[in-house]
Amino acid sequence: MKVSLSWLKEYVNVDMSPNDLADALTMAGLEVEAVSDRYDYLNRVVIGRITTVEPHPSADKLKLCSVDVGERVITVVCGAPNAKKDMLAPCALPGTCFPKGPVLKKGIIRGETSEGMLCSEAELGLGINSDGIMELGKNLSVGDTLNKALDLSDPVFEIDLTPNRPDCLSIIGMAREIAAFQSKKVSYPEILLPESFDDISNYSSVTLMAPDLCPRYAASLIFDITVGPSPYWLQDRLVSVGLKPINNIVDITNFVMMETGQPLHAFDFDRLAENRIVVRTAGEDEPFVTLDGKKRRLDPEMLMICDGEKPVALAGVMGGLNSEVEDTTTRILLESAYFDPVCIRKTSKKTGLNTDASHRFERGVDHGGTLTALKRATQLIVEIGGGKLVNGIIDEYPNPFSEKTIEFNDKDLNRHLGTHLNIKDIGNYLKSIEFEVEEIDPDRLRVIPPSCRVDISRFEDIAEEVARLYGYNNIETTFPLIPAEATHPSKKIESRNRIKFLMTGLGFNETINYSFVSERSCDLLELAPDDPKRQVVGILNPLSEDQSVMRTSLVPGLLETMKYNLSVQNKNLKLFEIGKVFIDTGQEDTQPNEFEMISGLWTGTAIDLTWFSKAIDSDFYDLKGVVEQLLWKLGVVNTIFIRMPPASCFYTKPGATAQILVKNEPMGLVGELHPKVLANYDLKQTAFIFELDLDRLIQLLSDEKFAQPIPKYPATSRDITLIINKDVETYKIIRYVKMLDEELVETISLFDVFEGAPIPEERKSVSLRITYRSLDETLEDVRINHIHKSMTQLLVEKFDATLPAE
Repeated sequence: MKVSLSWLKEYVNVDMSPNDLADALTMAGLEVEAVSDRYDYLNRVVIGRITTVEPHPSADKLKLCSVDVGERVITVVCGAPNAKKDMLAPCALPGTCFPKGPVLKKGIIRGETSEGMLCSEAELGLGINSDGIMELGKNLSVGDTLNKALDLSDPVFEIDLTPNRPDCLSIIGMAREIAAFQSKKVSYPEILLPESFDDISNYSSVTLMAPDLCPRYAASLIFDITVGPSPYWLQDRLVSVGLKPINNIVDITNFVMMETGQPLHAFDFDRLAENRIVVRTAGEDEPFVTLDGKKRRLDPEMLMICDGEKPVALAGVMGGLNSEVEDTTTRILLESAYFDPVCIRKTSKKTGLNTDASHRFERGVDHGGTLTALKRATQLIVEIGGGKLVNGIIDEYPNPFSEKTIEFNDKDLNRHLGTHLNIKDIGNYLKSIEFEVEEIDPDRLRVIPPSCRVDISRFEDIAEEVARLYGYNNIETTFPLIPAEATHPSKKIESRNRIKFLMTGLGFNETINYSFVSERSCDLLELAPDDPKRQVVGILNPLSEDQSVMRTSLVPGLLETMKYNLSVQNKNLKLFEIGKVFIDTGQEDTQPNEFEMISGLWTGTAIDLTWFSKAIDSDFYDLKGVVEQLLWKLGVVNTIFIRMPPASCFYTKPGATAQILVKNEPMGLVGELHPKVLANYDLKQTAFIFELDLDRLIQLLSDEKFAQPIPKYPATSRDITLIINKDVETYKIIRYVKMLDEELVETISLFDVFEGAPIPEERKSVSLRITYRSLDETLEDVRINHIHKSMTQLLVEKFDATLPAE
């Protein structure tokens, strides 16, 4: 919103400097983005004295003028008939940017150098006379800039208004705000309608077929007008706020819109079929050509202004080409109306038309100012256009708006704002912006906001008005009391963040998927018919078929992420996700059971191809090692992995799946994805996944931390190779060694498994490495050999093992 200071001063006496006014407006909630003087371009125009005037040697209608511009004398080629010796005139120097756009440059005209330009009023935007150069008074000093010499200055404020302040989309609205913080009154323009003839009801009528979208529609008639250029003062007012003058009728409607905030529209009365107005909604796909010459297709949500036969305007947005005011127009019907803001907003968005009128209507105009703006424009049209007013005004207003009454007391307001204002001060602040204020009792007010303040509807709005008028900077700054002791974060949140940190440290990337999945996800995972994960919760209003149920597993989301990445040639993936799954209870009106899980996926290589090593594909043991590291870093002990029976493997491959047990309680699984599942998701690359019950895992985490000294004495290791039955799981051997509780055993690990000749078919060879260390002394081989031999004999007996032949 642009506002010129000279226009503001017509309605309120401004005794502040432009910068102080900009600060005051900003502190009142009307942010001033920039302040510029619209006459700044005259800094390159100086007072010049014509010293000589000679004929142009190559052009009969041009003259060569020597012009004294103060510091020097320049040559100017001029075609003005009134140029004469000793005349003072404005002379534009190279670099001058004229109001209509061109920048003056030094040039050669018909072979003669022209170092400037002697200007007319119209060329400088200081009048409408363009017949000759502008003659200045003899009392001016040669060489002074024109804006300084003529005291031309008009600061223009560019104000960024919030959508809730449509009342300030007018000069009077801004004047009202300035008058409030200057403790002054607004001088409203005097409206006196001229003499009229006959009666408007004999010529026209208005029919409201959509009163919910157009609660009020008013119109006046003016006959025998003359369409032509506007007087200079009117053009200047429009130019000062960035509008382009068109003709006197259109300029008056724009002037009143900028003055009052009420958009108006003038129709050529003789082009209205049956000379009447009908306000209705558009038909389905109804065609209409707007003033910009474009044909548009409308829909029933759009409001139309029609005559007796056809649409003539898109209500609140733009008029139609079939009823615009032309040079030959002699009779006009002037419209002033209130349209539903939501309807106008939708119409503007659908049509792509954002006009000054729609900008105001969609935010809400003053329904009480409809007639005021209409009478103001009617008066100006009669005065400037030389028309005759038809007596009366049509005002269709079937359901008048009711006044909004708000009651409150000073204690509530002061508590909200942190102030100590008394009831009288509060009332005076509100009266300054034209609120009706009634004192109910010594500490209670009844307030009625003016109709232009469409944003005021509740106590909080009143509090905001008082705060900004009192001054936000005058309200004491306070801070909330913060307890000295910090609240310890939730164990669940802290554990979740710790797990995310560990997983990223293990080289995995976190992925976040929707909690909604396809209803087919259970079938794609090849789940058994009685699997609890098939108890899905349906979505009443799904966004799409692929998001129609709540997920019962995180695996489908990981597989979809893998599928997308493979499609863009990201083939090496290490992903994890933490999130909730939802299992239906099967009972009506009950919430589903929610469980938080962590799932991971590894596909592609474990070691990339380099110049010194070959690429190695990831396998089951790589992901199993990740899970082991995660649990170990979390301090979870007594973890074992046991082979899952084939009947329990649905979306993982039998023989390549292990169940994760912690303290003999199932915690999750790790395994290779089943080839059928890969095919269902159209994945052509082997992948490995793990799942852990995060809720149960967090319960096992301890806040206690342990430390042990770094060993000072060296370790020594011994290997054991046992030939055992194939169905014996290695973890049982490792667990048995730990159960022996030999104090010198530090670690035990598996480093080799072998099957095949010369090992019998039903047997396998398992090689273990045991590390021994003492915290008190260096171990001797004799002692370690004895312990190792005893332990080997115990293992042979326990697991029916044999030792390999030497």
